[in-house]
Amino acid sequence: MTFVNTLKQWDEAVACFERGDSAAALGTFLDIQEKNSKIFFNIGCLHLINKNLDAAEKALDRCIGKDEHLAVAFFQRGLTFYKKERFEESFADFQHAFKELRGNQLIDYKPLGLRYKLYACEVLHNMALAHAQLGQWEKAKENLLTALNLRTEAKLSHIDRGLECILKQKLFEPVKVPAKVLFKPNKNYVAELEKKDYLGKAKVVSSIVFQDEFSGFAPLQPQVEDIPTRPKAPEVLRALEGEPHTVLFEFVPETSDELAVVPGNIVFVLNKGSDNWASVIFNERRGLVPYNFLERLEITLSSKQDQDGTDKDDIPGPPRREPPNRPQRNSGKDILCKNSCQSEEFSDPSLCVVKVHFTYTIAICMVPGLPYTTTLEKISNKLGLPATAITLSYAQIDLGKKVIDENTRMEDVWSCVHNGRLTLWCDLKEGVSEQLQSQTHLMALHSYESSTPEDLEFHQGDTILLLSKVNEDWFEGQCNGKIGIFPASFVEEVPMKDK
Repeated sequence: MTFVNTLKQWDEAVACFERGDSAAALGTFLDIQEKNSKIFFNIGCLHLINKNLDAAEKALDRCIGKDEHLAVAFFQRGLTFYKKERFEESFADFQHAFKELRGNQLIDYKPLGLRYKLYACEVLHNMALAHAQLGQWEKAKENLLTALNLRTEAKLSHIDRGLECILKQKLFEPVKVPAKVLFKPNKNYVAELEKKDYLGKAKVVSSIVFQDEFSGFAPLQPQVEDIPTRPKAPEVLRALEGEPHTVLFEFVPETSDELAVVPGNIVFVLNKGSDNWASVIFNERRGLVPYNFLERLEITLSSKQDQDGTDKDDIPGPPRREPPNRPQRNSGKDILCKNSCQSEEFSDPSLCVVKVHFTYTIAICMVPGLPYTTTLEKISNKLGLPATAITLSYAQIDLGKKVIDENTRMEDVWSCVHNGRLTLWCDLKEGVSEQLQSQTHLMALHSYESSTPEDLEFHQGDTILLLSKVNEDWFEGQCNGKIGIFPASFVEEVPMKDK
């Protein structure tokens, strides 16, 4: 028998008992195949009502066998023994019930489905009565005095009356469990026994079919005439960034920062260098492709059609010529100086291009006349090194190199500007080069714009401190005070000078 069947019969038996049909309730309880401790307790209570003490004792024995800590079961069996004048066994069960209270003044069985409170003082009251039946009046007196101390409510006045009877060595009536209380099944479980229609009955609200009464999941639909023979071509080709270009010739990469493409691929050009190489995006990867292998793709707002309404044949023609030669790429250092000077800042005539020779060469745009601390800070930021780790120097005609520090007159330094350009030298201080020996610095061959918060944005010619290699295609680094990830194909390693 399943738990659902047990629950149904249990609820049915309790309903019969509440209607006053104790016999039907007892019969339903006895028909339950898988009885728990609460059901055996109910059976014992019904036998007590019918004054069938032997059957009540057996049912309560089974109840305690199912749950050895059910104090009210020991209390009810103690009453059964008392009615059978087996006072020693009655006292033992009352004592066991008191132990199962575990120092509490009462147990409220309402959460378990029984509307009854078992008080510790009432258990002691019945223990005293069992002692009195055995002629142990002093022990009975001690139990009642303890019961007075544990009494929590004024309505428990029968404790006082019991003590008066004990002092006069008279017997009194025991405290009994009310005859009309039984363990009930959990009301939430019982509520789930009722069948519920969660979906309800469908109703046709609106339909294109006349007098449509269909209430299934899919209403009847009329047949559509003149179905198109082919799907409509997409009207607009959208790109998130870059200009769309079509690949005309197959390109096989020779370095890790180049992309392999074949004729017919569509790439998005981010920028084009003067060396005829383009930085493109293809299949969510960035890399370099010769620009003369590409052709700009014109985006139309609607598919082209013939005048008679038929679509044109979209099959592309054969290549028009042989693939061009692979263009020569500029080296990293040439790209650094050249592209740095071609930025918008270097086009300002009021600025000066400061060329700094380090382990590699960088170019910075500055306002002539800047103080020493500002000049040092700009150069250290560009190199990605702390300002305290480097030493600057400049060269005067016939005087050679001179170190620049806080005591240097910057007017002498800026007086060396010729044709809007100034050349400086940078060296690591003693002891610092050993600390930086293990650090790897990278130089940006191309500018990289961040598309997510995790990306590191930098410009062509920036110096990047390598923190870790995420995988073969992505690095993590630090540049201009920011940390993020970037494509490995956009940078190259800068070799440090031998110590």
